[in-house]
Order: sequence, then C-alpha cells, then structure tokens
Amino acid sequence: MSESGLPIAPVCDESALQGFDPQARLGKPGEYPFTRGVYPTMYTGKPWTMRQYAGFGTARESNERYHQLVKAGTGGLSVAFDLPTQMGYDSDEPIAHGEVGKVGVAIDSVDDMRTLFRGLPLDKVSTSMTINSPASTMLLLYQLVAAEEGIAGNQLTGTVQNDVLKEYIARGTYIYPPKASLRLISDIFAYCQNEMPRWNTISISGYHMAEAGATPVQEIAFTLANAKEYVRTAIAAGLDVDDFAPRLSFFFVARTTLLEEVAKFRAARRIWARIMREEFGAKNPKSQMLRFHTQTAGVQLTAQQPEVNLVRVALQGLGAVLGGTQSLHTNSYDEAIALPTQKAARLALRTQQVIAYETDVTKTVDPFAGSYVVEAMTDDVAAAVVELIQAVEDRGGAVAAIEQGFQKSEIERSAYRNALEIDSGERTVVGLNRFALDEEEPYEPLRVDPQIEVDQRERLAALRKERGNRAVLRALDDLRAAASGSDNVLLPMREALRQRATVGEVSHALRDVWGVYVPRDTV
Repeated sequence: MSESGLPIAPVCDESALQGFDPQARLGKPGEYPFTRGVYPTMYTGKPWTMRQYAGFGTARESNERYHQLVKAGTGGLSVAFDLPTQMGYDSDEPIAHGEVGKVGVAIDSVDDMRTLFRGLPLDKVSTSMTINSPASTMLLLYQLVAAEEGIAGNQLTGTVQNDVLKEYIARGTYIYPPKASLRLISDIFAYCQNEMPRWNTISISGYHMAEAGATPVQEIAFTLANAKEYVRTAIAAGLDVDDFAPRLSFFFVARTTLLEEVAKFRAARRIWARIMREEFGAKNPKSQMLRFHTQTAGVQLTAQQPEVNLVRVALQGLGAVLGGTQSLHTNSYDEAIALPTQKAARLALRTQQVIAYETDVTKTVDPFAGSYVVEAMTDDVAAAVVELIQAVEDRGGAVAAIEQGFQKSEIERSAYRNALEIDSGERTVVGLNRFALDEEEPYEPLRVDPQIEVDQRERLAALRKERGNRAVLRALDDLRAAASGSDNVLLPMREALRQRATVGEVSHALRDVWGVYVPRDTV
C-alpha cells in the first residue's frame, strides 16, 4: 500500500493503463492539463530555482547567512521568521518571552527588515517569505526597504506564503477569524496587481499539513480545497480570475516514497488545471498552471544518526525534481536536532546542485511519462483527491469544513496511524526502529543566544523614542478605519510601517477591529 493507503501492484503491465488516453490525461509539457509540467522545456533549458530556507536570531545574523547562501550559488532566498513575528507580536511583549529569534529571525519594524536585506540585490534575487497572518506587513516592509534602494515594486519578484486557511487546519499561527483573514488576502491580491505585479501573492501550502501527518492524497485535496476558497473570495471581491490567478503558487512536501510523490505532483497539476478552466472559467493558460515550490520532508528527519538524513534529503529532492517542481528547498541533515549549521546548510544546497548538474534527470521533460506504475498511481491519486475535495465541498467549502473540524480530524487520524506503525515496527525508519546504534556520536548543535531577546527589546525601546509617535498613531487610526470599512487595508498599513510602526502595533490595530480566532475545540 502507498502512503495514502492506495494499492501498489508488485508488477505493472499494460493492463494498468486500460482506457488510458495519453492526449486527455497527459497532453504535451506546457499545455493543458499540464500533467507533464507547466513549461514546455522544464529543466532542459535551466534548472529549478534553488531556494534555501534560512533565518534565525537577529536580522544581522540572518543577513550574514543569506550572503553565504548567495555566494554558494543559491538562486533564491527563503525567510524563516520567529514565532512572535509569525503571530503578530513584538519582541518585547510578554507573550514573546523565550521565543525571540528561536525558529527564525525576529522582525519588529522596518529597521529590522532593512538590516535583514542589507547589501543584497533585491531587484535580482527572488525572495520567499514564510509568513501567513502578518503576510501583508512583511510584504510592505520588503517593498519599503527596496524603495529606499531605488527599486520599484514592479522589479520585485518573490512570494509571500499568505495561506491562512492551512493555519487553522494544521499549524496554528493564525490571528484573525477566517472571514477577516480572507478579506486581508484579497486585499493583498488587489494591491500587488497594481503595485507589485511580478510578486506571487500566495503560496497555498500542503507542506505543513503533511508535516502534521496528512497523507499525500490529503495534502493535495485539502490544499486545492483551500485554493478554491481563495479564488472564490477574490472573485467575490470583484477581481477577475485571469487577473490574479497567474500569480497563485503552491507549496508541497517531498517524502522519501519517491514514486507516489511523483504521481502526487502530476495529479495535482491535472486536477488544478481542470478546476480553473471548468469551475472558474479561467481562459489564460497561466491561470490553469499549478506552479509550486517544494521542501523536503522535515518530519521524516531523525535526530538519531543524523547523517542518514543526507540520504533521505537527496531522495526527497530527486522526487521533487522528477515531479516537476519550480523551486526547491532541501533540508539540512541536522534540522531534527537544532537550527542548521552553516556547513549543513551548504551541504543541503550542494545536494540540489548534484541533482541538477551531475545526473541526467534534467535532460528530458517528465522522465516517467508513460510508465505503467507512475501513470496508474497518478490516476489513483487523482481519483482519491477529487473524492476528498468533494467531501470538503459537501460540508460547505474549506472554511465551513475547518469550522466543523473536518480536515484537522482527518489529518490527526492519519498521523496517529503512522505513529502506531512506527512504534510497532510495521513502518521502518532507519536508525530509529531498525539499524539503530548502541551509542550515538556526539553532535554540537547551533544554539540561539538568549541575549538576542534583550537586544531586540532595547532596539524597540529606542525606536519608540526616536520616531514621530503622533504620526504613527494617526496612521494606525487610519488602518483601523479601513479595516472597519471596505477600503484596501494595505495602503494605510504601508504608511504606518513607513512611519516606523511596529509589527505588533499593526497587528493589534487589526485585532481591535476584527478580533481573534478561537478554535472550535477550545470554545
């Protein structure tokens, strides 16, 4: 059985493809239904974007890591933010104590964002920011910093994750109730259409659901169901589907189960193309393309014998490439223990470079096309995904299903089943429940200095003394007024940030109007 519980035949032959119509199911690369890839030449012209996720401690330390990665040959940056930033709190708030700079970089104001990207060519590098509820705030801070360097919004390329629905399902870094969050997302769509037309306004993520225990089928089904909700919201706000849909992007995991992962990616492209053309009437082929970033599976990394993770990551990265990803982050082998060291981060990037430049998988588009087993698995995964999307629709769509706890409970059941299989030995994890060592070799992890929080608090105190606080208060009042009405909130938000309002102050202004989300199971 596959990870999704679908049967895998020990031997596949032509009987697996009875009734299979290559033209309808596959088409040509770069053409509807995009099963074989979203571009005609895929990697035969140039490889995918090699994007390494990094960010820890202070903006200065993260800036140093970004310069190291660019020097090592990475083609795109991917910013990790600390937990207080992800939740819209400043580093000096009591709730942030002990978490500042721990799982990413602390960003409290435009001053920090300026330091984070100092010396980097923002008109030449593509930047992805893994941020959701405060996505608009980080996007505007990035635009403000670029403008200080004379770089216009139409020169900036990158992505904000901006996928709040999956936070209610699997991850938990939400702030506002779902309807308010969707309104904020549609405001970002409209803002970028005019101000930052080359920016990907959302990265609709299945990765975090997979990390929480979702199967490949659940990962794709719940992600595409969320995507449908975003499209409906934007259309309801008056946007034309072909104006915003070409800037939608997706974010998936790559597991070690290489064949099913390849089938998963191919099935996702086919289903999304049909949804956009048949359900939403998208005419622009770019609106029908499922373009996606992939990260190798952090949940499959082990603290035991961490060097084995190098093998896992290589296989996961290979699966993503064979599945047709547009960009890729390969995890560092030591991430199950702590934040990655500089050497580990460089090795992760070298893994991608070996796949790109030392193998022959980039020499032809969609190498598995026509494979008995992969085509059969693609069809099986697609059928199961469509059935599960319909289960979400039957409950009233993604938001209604979230409020009923449907997706969360389905993923939790899968995670529990997976844990039982590992505990019983039915599922092998090398170095954990088989082939273990009697004694592990010592490893010195990268540690975050607690002084970072002290320094960040001091910087915030100095900022509040130096800035024009009256102008900040006026701008925050304008933001509340826009949030209370129907105006795009990003315009007054940008002015507040330009006046050096903090991330926490902006988020609290919106909390004042929209409130906060209380999960159903805690009511």
